[in-house]
Amino acid sequence: MLESFFKLKEHGTDVRTEVLAGFTTFLTMAYIVFVNPSILSLTGMDFNAVFVATCLAAALGCAIMGLVANYPIALAPGMGLNAYFTFSVVKGMGVSWQVALGAVFLSGIIFLAVSLFKVREAIVNAIPQSLKFAISAGVGLFLGIISLKSAGVITGSPATLVTLGDIHAPSTLLAIFGFFLIVALEYRRVHGSIIIGILAVTVLSVVLGLSEFKGVFSAPPSLAPTFMQMDLGGALNVGLLGVVFVFFFVDLFDTTGTLVGVSHRAGLLDKDGKLPRLKRALMADSVAIVAGAAMGTSSTTAYVESAAGTAVGGRTGLTATVVALLFLAALFLAPLANSIPPYATAPALCYVAVLMARGLAEIAWDDLTEAAPAVVTAIAMPFTFSIADGIAFGFISFVVIKLLAGRFSDLRPATIIIAALWLVKFAIFH
Repeated sequence: MLESFFKLKEHGTDVRTEVLAGFTTFLTMAYIVFVNPSILSLTGMDFNAVFVATCLAAALGCAIMGLVANYPIALAPGMGLNAYFTFSVVKGMGVSWQVALGAVFLSGIIFLAVSLFKVREAIVNAIPQSLKFAISAGVGLFLGIISLKSAGVITGSPATLVTLGDIHAPSTLLAIFGFFLIVALEYRRVHGSIIIGILAVTVLSVVLGLSEFKGVFSAPPSLAPTFMQMDLGGALNVGLLGVVFVFFFVDLFDTTGTLVGVSHRAGLLDKDGKLPRLKRALMADSVAIVAGAAMGTSSTTAYVESAAGTAVGGRTGLTATVVALLFLAALFLAPLANSIPPYATAPALCYVAVLMARGLAEIAWDDLTEAAPAVVTAIAMPFTFSIADGIAFGFISFVVIKLLAGRFSDLRPATIIIAALWLVKFAIFH
């Protein structure tokens, strides 16, 4: 049955290989079930409910990707988007988490429409290549500054805005050790290095009496505190349209890039370099976003960690289906999730920042009209503490610099429109 449904022989794989690939992928991304509730709970959301929503949204996205699109790509609430949800939207703009969930829900509806009506290509093509790399790197830098703050490595300063924290504190030292451990394990190609790092810091923290161990297994907690709590009316406020746009924009770019990148490495692209069944793959993402918002989590996206599974032979949707089942099994680990202190997840954030910052290497540094807007995009995100403002500054500076440099042919109409919309937003709503 599995052979005929997933066409295993046609893809040169078998059940054993696909199951192994599923376990490998899950181990590399399982950290999200601990990190996502840790970040979103800072908005006032119930930690346990977000934990359940994270597991269910990931399981749903993976199941659709596997059973409908037949790709070995796993999905879960995205890093970067959860930080934007918490620090930029709720804490930065002062809106409630219910309204923020409404914005996520609306972005998912737009994503769903885009997937159905094939306008994805036009939107993706409107993003200059240099800004695509810069947005990824900027989100990484944003995660980096959040991780350093959570670890206690940096702290606020009225004189210099930010300064060195108390690096003698046991929690800070443990966080630094966790980062070193994750990097070393990744270099040695140990699968599950991120979750090993998180658990190692947690164990040391409990042994040293810095945090409390609350157990490992229990029945899944209640989803009620966040289920269907989104405020769509508040999210439809004109001032939040930019927020909806950023959720949609970042997730669209992130998902498309991950799908193509991982599929390319796995040899799943067709002879023209395109991804067959792309509409079905994007449907998995958009449905998971809508359902995730209804359950109580930020946007779901495709995970680049899926490459770990394809590296050991995963080629079909059976890999993603196995990941979905493992996320459902993770529902019974709520006490363990509650035992993990914030400084234990900080090393994971910092390592993800390292991975995402690689986008800077792809920028055309010999062309200032490309490099300058890219740098503006990347550095604006951490220093304004806003992914949205970084994207806005990037588009505006790209268009203005190209115009002043006489490089009119480099500008697409859609790029100019997006830059103009951001200018209007700053003029009216800032």
